[in-house]
Amino acid sequence: MYRRLCAALVCVVLLSTGAAHAKASVQDHRDPPLGIPRLTDDRGRVLTLRGWNVEDKTHRGEAALSAIGERHFRDLRARGFNFARLLVFWDDLEPERGRYSERYLRRIERVLDWAHKYRVHVLLDAHQDVFGPAFGHRGIPEWATRTDGLPFRPHPDDWFAEYFEPAVQRAFTHLYEDPDLRRAQAGMWRVLAGRLGDHPAVLGYDLINEPMGEIGQGEDLPTAARRIERDQLTPLYNRLADAVRSVDDDSWIFFEPTPIVGEGVRTGLGRIDDPKAVYAPHFYNAAMEAGADYDPSAGWIEAYESAVTVYPRRYRVPVVVGEWGPLNNSLPNMGRFYRDALSSLNGYSSGWAGYVWCYGGGYCAVDAEGRFRTNKEQTAAPYAPAVAGRVTAEVYEPGSGVFRLSYRAGRGATEISVPPRAGGWRIGLTGARTATPVLPGDRAAIVRVRARPGAHVTVVVTPRTPR
Repeated sequence: MYRRLCAALVCVVLLSTGAAHAKASVQDHRDPPLGIPRLTDDRGRVLTLRGWNVEDKTHRGEAALSAIGERHFRDLRARGFNFARLLVFWDDLEPERGRYSERYLRRIERVLDWAHKYRVHVLLDAHQDVFGPAFGHRGIPEWATRTDGLPFRPHPDDWFAEYFEPAVQRAFTHLYEDPDLRRAQAGMWRVLAGRLGDHPAVLGYDLINEPMGEIGQGEDLPTAARRIERDQLTPLYNRLADAVRSVDDDSWIFFEPTPIVGEGVRTGLGRIDDPKAVYAPHFYNAAMEAGADYDPSAGWIEAYESAVTVYPRRYRVPVVVGEWGPLNNSLPNMGRFYRDALSSLNGYSSGWAGYVWCYGGGYCAVDAEGRFRTNKEQTAAPYAPAVAGRVTAEVYEPGSGVFRLSYRAGRGATEISVPPRAGGWRIGLTGARTATPVLPGDRAAIVRVRARPGAHVTVVVTPRTPR
């Protein structure tokens, strides 16, 4: 998450316990208009991930992750979400070089146990903000921070501007280039993936959050970003992927461009040589992060989609957007923003994680009582978490609330998730067994559909009018 970048430039069951261990492979089980492959699980079903980031940036050491509780995952699942991007911090995992915190690993395992209980897939995100604690934030440990004595000035009213301080930029260069720091970062990932990779809730690993770097003399920001991505991040991701694969050959590996992609700039990343690599950009607009309302006429969403889909089409990798969602959701055009954003994201990605599932104000998805904050309720809609077959059409109409899915059936059950609704939902099927209408309730439900392999199946989910 960043701010003010412009300043720098067939049965129905209530959701319950018992998650499947859904590792994945990449297959073309849909004919998407943009030519981007989808994720599939270990049974060959097409996966869709819908969820939120879950974090505790405040507590460290013995109190690390204490702000995250079972309630987070129970409430996510009750609203129909199946995905959480969990922030973890290298500075908590390895506070002293070579000394890994057993307490922190156990805390992560406890969070993963809650996620598994409520059937929520977890992406472990090695998070950093402004590099780490040497600059008053979280992420890369102080012992791995080298600045060559360059200056750093805090920007309390615009923390993203701190990325452009000379000391921070030089610290990224050392992280990418110094052999001992390369080994240390790879070692951290071997510990994390080796310990947690077999946990049934773990979906994959996001290798580093919103990576930045050092702007060279005479470079503008887009030019610098493409160079950093090409010359430093691409080899970094391949090194870290190798480290993960030395202990875990099954989980997905997520990798991000620099945050400059949010301004519609194409990435300079090269190929990540892993068969289960996932492109994981973030979806933020600088003006909106600085407090502006959404301007549909500006064409930002269209420009972002045009830029961000070039890489996954070229390298044939799926897309999962790791963070998105503005700070101020109650401005006049924000209802339109959520409709436009969701339509775009759902068209080319295998999923997304909003920022952030917490209980309160600011970026929080819900208030202290667990009610969606203004416009964020639009994120809870019918979708297909798993499709047993090849998807041929998939669309949600926010005005009517109708969801339509068509696919050529394979083996296994297709799952349709519907959020809580006072009147319930009507399920219409062709080419498969009849499904029972979803009864009214205060929890999301799953509709399971089975069909003869090869059959053409259409599912239509329609909201029922409360009596």
